[in-house]
Amino acid sequence: MTAIFFHNEEQKKLALESKNRVAAMIEGKIYTKILPASEFYLAEAYHQKYYLQQKTNIMKEFKAMYPNVDGFIDSTAAARINGYLAGYGIFEELKGELNGFGLSPEANQELLDIVSRLYR
Repeated sequence: MTAIFFHNEEQKKLALESKNRVAAMIEGKIYTKILPASEFYLAEAYHQKYYLQQKTNIMKEFKAMYPNVDGFIDSTAAARINGYLAGYGIFEELKGELNGFGLSPEANQELLDIVSRLYR
């Protein structure tokens, strides 16, 4: 199941509008549920940024940037990279974001190489 969780009526309205817009574009049904947010439980650290954690060289750099696991879990850069490694996102957008992640040129190139293979 996929879902969008909203915290207020404005978020609910925007989510519904987006869902309806995409459904119209594809001329089909969107099965994503739009639900009120409730209590949230963070998964254990070893589940966080799973795809990124599989990339040893890039993870060495994140561990240097975030010696505390909470910093890594909260990192927007780590979340973005994890998404790209999982096959989400647009390759051209990754190239535009790359220098903002704080990685070395070598790690940037490794990331580009990995993700470019996903998009072939």
